[in-house]
Amino acid sequence: MIRVLLVDDQPLIRSGFRALLDLEEDIEVVAEAADGKQALDLAREHLPDVALIDIQMPGVDGIEATRRIAADPALAGVHIVILTNYGLDEYILDALRAGAAGFLVKDIVPDDFLHAVRVAARGDALLAPSITRKLINRYITLPLTTGVGTGVGTGLEELTSREREAVVLVAQGLSNDEIAGRMVISPMTAKTHINRAMAKLRARDRAQLVVLAYESGLAVPRSS
Repeated sequence: MIRVLLVDDQPLIRSGFRALLDLEEDIEVVAEAADGKQALDLAREHLPDVALIDIQMPGVDGIEATRRIAADPALAGVHIVILTNYGLDEYILDALRAGAAGFLVKDIVPDDFLHAVRVAARGDALLAPSITRKLINRYITLPLTTGVGTGVGTGLEELTSREREAVVLVAQGLSNDEIAGRMVISPMTAKTHINRAMAKLRARDRAQLVVLAYESGLAVPRSS
């Protein structure tokens, strides 16, 4: 059973998402929160698999809530998905740096929404290759805001050459199958290289791995 925490300051939005999720036999909404502070408290109480968090809320917003949840070792199993009205707005990269596994636009069609929840629960980042490339083109190439970091540790020197290669390919927006093809290995081996790289770099998930790869200079944006 996939346990979900809904976080949005608009009751109508929460009820709409809950109505969809409650119809699924393998998904359970365990709690709802109207702000980021309440989200943190409920995450600690219920230990959800997925937290769907609105990016813009009064008081503690979605980015700060994400940062606090991601920083709590007891909540390491909570996969955070940011909800936004605007797609690739200026807050998305900050949310990924803070620890979000990906994001969804609120006007997403129901089937895609349900699929996304299941993807997040598996621990996979909600960054399709096309979205990753847009993110790179729009934000990663811009100067970083002073004082904003990924929240992950250094450790590039600990990566093997194959792990470095896998990280660069992740940063280019390739799927595991595509990475396996490029590296002439099995998809399972590709996933193993990526998981080991995330562990060594203390990256929470694939999304943070992408951000770290570009911020560290391991991957370089290609000219358009």
